[in-house]
Amino acid sequence: MSDLVRLTREKDIAIITINNPPVNAIGPGIPEGISEAIKEITRDESVKAAVLIGGGRTFVAGADIKEFGKITSGKTARGAGLLPLLRQIEDCPKPVVMAIHGTAFGGGLELAMSGHYRVAAPGAQVGQLEVKLGIIPGAGGTQRLPRLVGVAKAVEMCAQGNSVPAREALDFGILDLIIEGDLLAGAIAFAREILEKPAPKTRERNEKLGTAEENSRIFAAARETARLKQRGMVAPLAAIDAVEAATRLPFNEGCEVEKKLFTDCLFSEQSKALIHVFFGEREVGKVPDVPKETPTIPVNSVAVVGAGTMGGGIAMVFANASIPVLLKDTDQPALDRGMEVIRKNYASSLKRGRFTQQFVDERLQLIKPVLSYDKFDKVDMVVEAVFEGMPLKKEVFSQLDRVCRPGAILASNTSTLSIDEIASATGRPEAVIGTHFFSPANVMRLLEIVRGQASSKEIIATCMQLSKKLGKVGVLVGTCRGFVGNRMFGPYRREAQFLVEEGASIVAVDQALSDFGMAMGPLATGDLAGLDVGWRIRKEYRHLEKPGVRQPFAEDRLCEMGRYGQKTGAGWYKYDETRRAIHDPEAAEWLPKWAIEAGIPQRKISQEEIVDRCILALVNEGARILEEGIALRAVDIDIIYLNGYGFPAYRGGPMWYADTVSLKRVYDRILEFHQQHGELWEPAPLLKRLAQDGRTFSEFQKDQGAAA
Repeated sequence: MSDLVRLTREKDIAIITINNPPVNAIGPGIPEGISEAIKEITRDESVKAAVLIGGGRTFVAGADIKEFGKITSGKTARGAGLLPLLRQIEDCPKPVVMAIHGTAFGGGLELAMSGHYRVAAPGAQVGQLEVKLGIIPGAGGTQRLPRLVGVAKAVEMCAQGNSVPAREALDFGILDLIIEGDLLAGAIAFAREILEKPAPKTRERNEKLGTAEENSRIFAAARETARLKQRGMVAPLAAIDAVEAATRLPFNEGCEVEKKLFTDCLFSEQSKALIHVFFGEREVGKVPDVPKETPTIPVNSVAVVGAGTMGGGIAMVFANASIPVLLKDTDQPALDRGMEVIRKNYASSLKRGRFTQQFVDERLQLIKPVLSYDKFDKVDMVVEAVFEGMPLKKEVFSQLDRVCRPGAILASNTSTLSIDEIASATGRPEAVIGTHFFSPANVMRLLEIVRGQASSKEIIATCMQLSKKLGKVGVLVGTCRGFVGNRMFGPYRREAQFLVEEGASIVAVDQALSDFGMAMGPLATGDLAGLDVGWRIRKEYRHLEKPGVRQPFAEDRLCEMGRYGQKTGAGWYKYDETRRAIHDPEAAEWLPKWAIEAGIPQRKISQEEIVDRCILALVNEGARILEEGIALRAVDIDIIYLNGYGFPAYRGGPMWYADTVSLKRVYDRILEFHQQHGELWEPAPLLKRLAQDGRTFSEFQKDQGAAA
């Protein structure tokens, strides 16, 4: 027996313990160790039953994802996988009880389903989450699960990849018992209770596989849901096909179908991209010059300045993490409006079943509306969320400098403005940092943490750690106009507007980007955010624009007409009372007229050009940001775009997408646009260099990491 798998005894019950911290992932040595333990148990006549349990904080959280990368890169051959081991467990002549705490995800649930019985701690969760990595279960998961939970639930779990809590798993038949108290002791007692009972093999249980007529409706509905909710993704549809095979074929043949579908998914570009994202979300938490041991500041109380849309959402974020919040505004009506929006947001979450009434009541108790800075001297952190204008922000920070205690974190939610200039309004620039939440703040996962020149390492470490407590993906960026996300978003939306001004229809531009996989088209996104927000920012920076360089004008014209988007009932589109977008024939008529008046020739524009102009504008600006050090790594840019801007996860992010297309092709296409459209399309020096050297952004990232 290896160190990874330990076999012990409690009288006549064998205990197999997996010890592969931190999450007991099934990597090399684990299957071999379990197999040896099962052989030993089979041979030992004094053993009547076995319990398999995870050591430490969890059962088995899944397969070792690094092993998938080794297979797709050719470093490791694809072997028989876990299937032979799981069959060996099922065929063990002595009952095997799987004892689950923490999580049994992916290969962990497949392992658990091979046992004859399954028991769990009350807080345990199970799930087949593989679709989130662009793959499907590959060790019989799609074949065993419907035999335990029925076809409809199996399709939902395998195609949507959501976890299931222990109580629900018990109701559906995955679990046989929930054990309060000591899990191992309870599992051993349960094993003794079932000694005289049959040891059911999951693969032989067919009573829940349904009829052809029932199943056809289930599969049709599941495929429709996948096409709508997981648009463009291959793995959900493959998972449905695999579960369907379980209902039509004997177990072994179904496993063969699953194996082929799994292999096709594993070697797909989508899976490679999603695995890149999985590791990327962990990589962005590492800051080269801020080591793990950097001391952090306890944040047990917070104040938010500004009770508007963003301020109210940010207050909810802290309250949801059980951190008390003072929410300040300048007058009572504004404060009342802000609190009313917060109450409506919580009521909506309550209605959807996301929160309980008790949770909502407790959160609302944590948010205290105030009109003055009187209690700001007690808080550990202040987040400013006022109107996006430098004079106002500097005035607020000057006041915060006077009223906040030494050591308090002073953070700005600015989306574009210089953190260094904001910090200059204080006598403690080392305490100033940007925390750019994304709207709606209580929903969006991304948090851009903006480092000023003077921001201390303790403040940075605290905000990176705090982002996790708040349920956010925190990404550290440098300070410049728009930071990473909005700086790149500028050229992306600029090109969308140029395309409309050159003759593409509003719907054609948005549809092309939606078909590419973006959550929303760029023009509809502007309407959602409010066209006036960008308009104000453009006016703020108008003096920095280079004379003679083309700038989009159509959106400014819409704003001058009071068409700010959804909130005014019209922007690029018209909106009904439910805020549903409606094609506006008037706007379609005005735009070409305005363009002709401005001397812009009208032409037909292909979907390919629309996608290339918008997406490659992102990539080109991303390359500049990377070379300037505003983003630490290419993957940081990818994670920002996946979590804050609706970039399709199965394409890996803009920089990963460019690598998969090949930087040579990207560079050549940008050169074409440079020749056609002028200096706004000048290729970024880093992109040019990498393309000419036949290298990728990922390789550049590895080189930078080695240098650091």
